[in-house]
Amino acid sequence: MLLGEQEQFLSYNGEVLVFQLSNSKHVEGAADKTMNLCVRRMAFNRDTKLFVQKSSGVFSMRASHFKIEIICCSCATDSRTGIILPCILMKKKKWNNVVKYFLLLLHSSNQFEQSFHFKLDYELKEDIRLFAGPSVLWRHANKLFYISSDTCTVLSAPVQLSSVVWTGEIEDEGTVVLGVRTACLPESEDEDELSTSDRAIWGTEFFGYAIETQKMLTVTCFMPHAYSRVVSSVYVCKNEVLKKQLRISLVAITQKNQLIWFQDGHPKGVCELPYEKPCSVKTAVTSSNDLLFIVSFASRNICVVQRRDNLQVASKWQNVKSVLVDDFIGSGSEQLLLLLKDDSNTDVLSTFEITDLGEVNYASGINYKHDVPAAEGLQENSLLTVQALETRLQAGCTSVRELQQHLGLKRRVILESCRALIDLVEERTHILPAAKEEGLVSLWDDVENPPHSLSKETSLASKVSEHFIEKLWQRVVGDSLVVGVKLTESFYLSLSDVSLSLVMDQDFSSISPIIECRNKIIKLNKAFSALAVSSCQIEPPPKKIKLDLHSKNDLKKEFPKRCSRVQLDGAKTVVAVTSLAPLLAFHRVCCVVLLHTKKQNCWNDRLQESKKITVLCGKILLTLEDISNGKYSVKMIRDNSYCTGSMEDILSVLAVSVRFSFQIVSSDCTLTPVNSWLLGEMECTPFKECRDNIFCHKAGNVYGTVCNWTLKNPFEGVLTLFCRNLTVLFQCLHSLTRVLPSSCDVKLLRSGSKGVLTEQLALALEKEMLTLRSSFFSKESKAENSLTWGNEPGKKISDAPVASLLDSEEGVQQFRKKLQNKREECVLSMNQTMNGALYREIALKIAEAQLSSDMIVWRLSKS
Repeated sequence: MLLGEQEQFLSYNGEVLVFQLSNSKHVEGAADKTMNLCVRRMAFNRDTKLFVQKSSGVFSMRASHFKIEIICCSCATDSRTGIILPCILMKKKKWNNVVKYFLLLLHSSNQFEQSFHFKLDYELKEDIRLFAGPSVLWRHANKLFYISSDTCTVLSAPVQLSSVVWTGEIEDEGTVVLGVRTACLPESEDEDELSTSDRAIWGTEFFGYAIETQKMLTVTCFMPHAYSRVVSSVYVCKNEVLKKQLRISLVAITQKNQLIWFQDGHPKGVCELPYEKPCSVKTAVTSSNDLLFIVSFASRNICVVQRRDNLQVASKWQNVKSVLVDDFIGSGSEQLLLLLKDDSNTDVLSTFEITDLGEVNYASGINYKHDVPAAEGLQENSLLTVQALETRLQAGCTSVRELQQHLGLKRRVILESCRALIDLVEERTHILPAAKEEGLVSLWDDVENPPHSLSKETSLASKVSEHFIEKLWQRVVGDSLVVGVKLTESFYLSLSDVSLSLVMDQDFSSISPIIECRNKIIKLNKAFSALAVSSCQIEPPPKKIKLDLHSKNDLKKEFPKRCSRVQLDGAKTVVAVTSLAPLLAFHRVCCVVLLHTKKQNCWNDRLQESKKITVLCGKILLTLEDISNGKYSVKMIRDNSYCTGSMEDILSVLAVSVRFSFQIVSSDCTLTPVNSWLLGEMECTPFKECRDNIFCHKAGNVYGTVCNWTLKNPFEGVLTLFCRNLTVLFQCLHSLTRVLPSSCDVKLLRSGSKGVLTEQLALALEKEMLTLRSSFFSKESKAENSLTWGNEPGKKISDAPVASLLDSEEGVQQFRKKLQNKREECVLSMNQTMNGALYREIALKIAEAQLSSDMIVWRLSKS
């Protein structure tokens, strides 16, 4: 290329960028000479079948004492934004042989940006590559040098090389350079004794060097070293890591005028090329999903190799100025743009050809008038397609608006329901808005006065709350808010039916007042436990109930004891844990605490149907100032070898923690190191209220961990840890394993110990049997009222001996009638019927009991 009119071509997003370096018009009296780097964005017009200019840009440079040239151009990723941009490497050569290089980035606005520059005392001539960063790599004096926009400093790789065959990205390694260097022979082999063939193979070898990590890579998955003497350029088609092993697919061109396909280091196909001295290879994927290999030669010739069943030359061209690969016609697949050399025409992109060796074929100088009807038909089809898409878009927008209205209506209903619930538990009259105001249709007549039963429910809830709600409290632990309700020992409720809800008392129109939280029921005794509210974690009643299928009176005697079993378990606390961060946005939040449960009544020695109730426990006030002052913080103080903290503080720590139990078994030594580790390295002290459980005071992440160490015998024990997260758990286990003997076996008890689960399963099966029996007796008692057993009324059959009845004909008839009555009685007893409500009630009770048993069996199988 001549200095006065240098040209470089680059494809970018379906456009052709034409870079031209030319002298600007000299102005008289101006001492400095200016050179312009011009760029023109050319796009293919499918109507005229020509390239037209879309936009242009100019970058001016002083050139009074410099000789300016374009070295190369390519597309590379800008590390600042992750966007692929066109890059141009320029050279300024001073008369004192100092060479300055600078890299320019071209933005979408056609503005040039200088990324970095560097100076050398020699010129770049060998293996110049541009890659992500942007970065520049070159070879000089058998050494590898590179510079990037991040460092702006020329660095060298610790390797001697003879050529660079490929530079690109490799998964998990970043930018990798694949080159050829002199073979490093094993020291145990004597080079003089190698045969001629061995010298030919081991004289050179491939090497891989990762730029980011600055380490050498194993290249056996690329190509065998024997090919290093003949391979001149490589293109990696695919690289991925499968089962921690790098898999590579690539094509290589050789000095023997061959193109070879390699798969994981093994040659899979070879093709003889039609010209000599191949220089580079690139790929294209066409509309028919064919993979094409485009090979450029030093003689400005081009050939395309197609890979189907085997590799074969599909097409070739001569006197090609440049070949580009992109989607130039906007079809969604790649095509080849061949810029043909034409000395008679100086216009840029005057002679070209666009093809994918299939349906797409455009060439300059061809009259496409005969294609006009087809083009008009295509335009008409495109118009119909656009109209159909517009219709679908409008329908989609309509659906979105309807969905938004529906969601808004649901949100208003939920908000109004929350207000009604709060008014109900606070014994206030709630006035519902008219259905028309909400855009709804009322399904029943509007009633001005609320039903009498509603006031009954309210008074019932207020009375119940006075009986078993003892205390309401709140704590802040880390980034969580813990709200607790302490229940008295006198309430008759099942633990599985208790939960808390937090509802903001303020009237926020844009957000839901219901606060998402998770519930836990914590029961404190000598060995406290934290139980999540779910059927699989509820302890069965500790009292054994004797099964007697022959007596209904036993059942009536036992059920009142089951209703009041909670009295025997001691004080219990229900806690709700929620995220603190969303609440801090309001600076001051007042929340209503609601308790949801079921009340079970025991009337006339018979268990009646439970009734769901909602109880107002009170309100909590949360302000940013109180949190900053530590008003609700947990305070655990070490005092005389004990940890003194309120019961609420202990419950808060348990509520935000996750429980993990480990079985530790030692075969040849006792487990005394565990206790020493807890009291020593972990700096644990027992709670004054429950001394079997200890609190970790060690500084760092493990602070606040609660531990429980129970020895079954000197060689076996169970360690329970209440940790905030898995990171704390792993730190505790890592510290523990350093003090345990190597012979110790540590096993995670996923669902508790087998002994406890076995006992729970027995109690659950016992409860299931009682449920089945109670359902049967309930059905039998109801059937007795609707069925007639035995003979008709007024007819009585004597219990005379059978032998005396069979002595006469009248006796036989009487016996036959009695037998018929017995048969009818038996049929009636087997075909009893019940109403739907009774059947649903019995089925629900049986299903709940069976679910509890099944869940414990599942936990037992996992332990």
